[in-house]
Amino acid sequence: MVIGLNLCPFAGRVFHGNLIRFVVSDAADHEDLRSDLASELTLLATAPLAGPTAIETTVLIHPNVLERFDDYCYFLDVAKSLIRARGLRGVIQIASFHPRFQFDGAESGAVENYTNRSPYPMLHLLREQSITAAAATSPDELIEIPKRNIAKLRLMGLDKVLELQRSTNGTHDAV
Repeated sequence: MVIGLNLCPFAGRVFHGNLIRFVVSDAADHEDLRSDLASELTLLATAPLAGPTAIETTVLIHPNVLERFDDYCYFLDVAKSLIRARGLRGVIQIASFHPRFQFDGAESGAVENYTNRSPYPMLHLLREQSITAAAATSPDELIEIPKRNIAKLRLMGLDKVLELQRSTNGTHDAV
């Protein structure tokens, strides 16, 4: 859905270039997830950006923990603290995706929430170097991505977004 709707204009390149590391965590609590996150932060920070073992970004999927959006939001603060503690501020940042993602001030069922909804809770670890490189080639586009995505989904309408989501996620509904 992200690539098909071009919600992230850079996702197709890293996906088709096989530069995304997808990790499904077995964590059942916050501490286990924190440990998995720490390992992935270290791996991403030290992985090459080119060659056969290149990793540009990591998606840490954690289906068994942080199912409540409030818990997930709390853990984002823990994750940001972990980034600082490991000296990775300015190196790696986290984009958040959750089945019940809700922008502050938005209604739960608002279509714009679907720009950050996913089948399972996940933390998308991004190298800031990659974001900076993307911004250098199209800085205006980078800044406008969230607004453009919200406008695109609003234009499509909630019914169409849910239909597309069902077709891409199977039967899982992130509502």
